[in-house]
Amino acid sequence: MTLEDKLERAPDRPGVYLFKDAKRQVIYIGKAASLRSRVRSYFQESRARDPKTDALVRQIRDLDYILTDNELEALILESNLVKKHRPRYNIVLRDDKHYPFLKLTTNEDFPRLLVARRVEKDGAAYFGPFYPATAMRETLRLVRQLFPLRTCRIKIDGTLERPCVQYYIHRCKAPCTGWETQDGYAQTVRDVQRFLEGKDDDLAKTLTREMEDAAAELRFERAAVLRDQIQALHKVRERQKIISTDEMDQDILGVVRQGGDACVQLFFVRKGRLLGRESFFFERLAGVGDGLILEAFIRQFYARNVTPPPEILLSEETPEPALTAEWLSRRREGRVELQVPRRGKKREFILMAEDNAAQALQTHLLSRDDRQQVVQGDLRRALNLPGPPHRIEGFDISNIQGSEAVGSMVVWENGAMRKDDYKRFRIRSVKGADDYAMLEEVLSRRYARALEEGTALPDLILLDGGRGQLNVGVKVLEALGLDWLPIVSLAKREEEVYTPEGLHPLVLDLTSPGLLALRKIRDEAHRFAVSYHKKLRSRRTIQSILDQIPGVGPAIRTNLLKSLGSARKVREASVAELAAVAKVTPKLAQKIHAFFHPPDEPTRTT
Repeated sequence: MTLEDKLERAPDRPGVYLFKDAKRQVIYIGKAASLRSRVRSYFQESRARDPKTDALVRQIRDLDYILTDNELEALILESNLVKKHRPRYNIVLRDDKHYPFLKLTTNEDFPRLLVARRVEKDGAAYFGPFYPATAMRETLRLVRQLFPLRTCRIKIDGTLERPCVQYYIHRCKAPCTGWETQDGYAQTVRDVQRFLEGKDDDLAKTLTREMEDAAAELRFERAAVLRDQIQALHKVRERQKIISTDEMDQDILGVVRQGGDACVQLFFVRKGRLLGRESFFFERLAGVGDGLILEAFIRQFYARNVTPPPEILLSEETPEPALTAEWLSRRREGRVELQVPRRGKKREFILMAEDNAAQALQTHLLSRDDRQQVVQGDLRRALNLPGPPHRIEGFDISNIQGSEAVGSMVVWENGAMRKDDYKRFRIRSVKGADDYAMLEEVLSRRYARALEEGTALPDLILLDGGRGQLNVGVKVLEALGLDWLPIVSLAKREEEVYTPEGLHPLVLDLTSPGLLALRKIRDEAHRFAVSYHKKLRSRRTIQSILDQIPGVGPAIRTNLLKSLGSARKVREASVAELAAVAKVTPKLAQKIHAFFHPPDEPTRTT
C-alpha cells in the first residue's frame, strides 16, 4: 500500500506508529490513543507549524503501526522502540550509562557485598542505583572499611585451618575457620543493611553504645575500632547535604535551554539527603518545549533498571502527567506522584536544580566549542585551509576482488560524527577490482547529486588512501567545477597526509588534535564501508545457498528471509516453522529442512 492508503486505513485504536523515510529507516516513533487521528494530523494543513515537524513530514515516505490494548501499553512499547531504533526526530537520551547497584547476597549463609549492573529476582538485597558511579565505589570502600564482611567466593563451612590476609588487616572475622559464628556474622550483615538503607543515625547510636560498653569493660582495642567506625559515619553524613527534614525519597528534575541544546539536572534525594546528582544533555531541540524534554527524559531514564521514588519534582509541567505517573507507578509497584511546585521549600529545590543545570550546560557547551575550535584551528593551519572546517566528509571503498563492491561516506560536523548524514553506495559501473574507478564513481555520484539538489557542500573532503586516491578525487572535482573544494587523503601505514599542492606528504605530529580527528573520520569511513560489504556478502551467500534447493525460487526465498528474519534462522528453523511461511508447502518445508540437516544430524520437528 502507498502511504496515502495506510493513512486512510489507520484504525481508531491505541498503538504506536513508526514513520520511515525513503530508505525505510525509522525516523520518528510516537504513541497515540487513536492512531487514525494522530497519524493523519501530521499531514493536515490546519496543524500548528514548527520547523522540526515540518522537516519530519517532508521526509516521511512510509508508515507502520502496532496496535495495543490501551494507551499505557502504547507508552511502554514506544519507550522500548525508541531505545532500540534511536530515531532522528525523537528526543533521545544519548547517555547510555548503566548506573550500578550494590548487591548484598542475603540468599547466602554468609553474605557478601558485590557490584551489580541490574536487579535480579534472586533473593538478594539490592541498593541503588548510584548516581554517579563514583558514589557507589566510595560507598563500597566505606562498607569494607567499617564492616568485616567477607570478600572471598569460597564455600564457608568453618573447617579451614587458617584465615586469609583479610583477617589480619581486620577486614574479616574469618567465618571460614569457625572463629566467627553465623549469628555474629548475621549481626554484621544487619548493620550493613541499615547503613545502606540510610539508617546510619540509629547505627551511629548503636555503635556509640557498644563503644562505651567496650571501654567500660577495658576492651580498648574493640572500643578504638568502634570509634573509627563512628567517625567514618560522621564524615559520610557531612558529605551528604541534608535538604529536607521530611526524610522523603525524591528525584528532583530541572531543565534549562540554550538555543537547540538543553540540560536536565537530576538530584537523587533519599531520606532527605542529597546523595548524588547527574547532568544529561540533549541537542538539536529547536521548537521543542521544556515539558516535552522532561517527559522524554522520564520515559527513557526510568525505563532502565531504575526504580522511581514515590515523589518526582519537575521544573515544568509535562504534556501527559497522569499517564506518565501511572506508568511510573507500575514500574515502582507503588504510587508515584509528579509535582511541579510553584512556591515553598520544594520550589527552592527546583531552583537549585535549574541553577546547577545552567552551570553544567554552560560548561558542556564551552568544552565542546573549545575542543571543536582546537581541532578546526589545527587542521586549518596544517592543511592551509581557507577557513575552519566545520564539516568534513570522509570516503572509503570496500570489496573482495571486485565482488560486492561498496563505498561509504561519513560526516564529521562541528566536533562530532553526524551519523544521520552517512551514505552508502553500491558500485554500479565498475567491473573487477579497480578501487580508483570505484572511488571515482562514488565521488561523482555524491557531488553531482549535491549540485543538482543544492545541498550543503563540505569544508574538507577526506579520502582513505595515498596519492593515487587523491588524484582521483581532484579529477572528479575538476570535472564537476568544484575544484575549489579542499581535498586530502590519509594513508594508513605512516599516517601521511597528501594534499594537491604538495609534492611530498605532510607528516603531522601523531598526537596533534587535527590528525587525531582525521584518523577518527578515516577509520569510521572504513568501518562503515566494511560493515555494508559484509552485509551484502552474507545476503548473497544465503541467497545462493537457498537457490540450490529445488523448488525454492526468488519469491519463496524472499518470503523465508522476511518471515524468519535472517539466514541463520532459516537454517535453524523446524519443519513446522518453515511450513508456516507463505507459499512453502509441507513437502517443500521437509526438503528445505533436510538440505540444512542431513539425515545423520539430529533434527528438530516441533
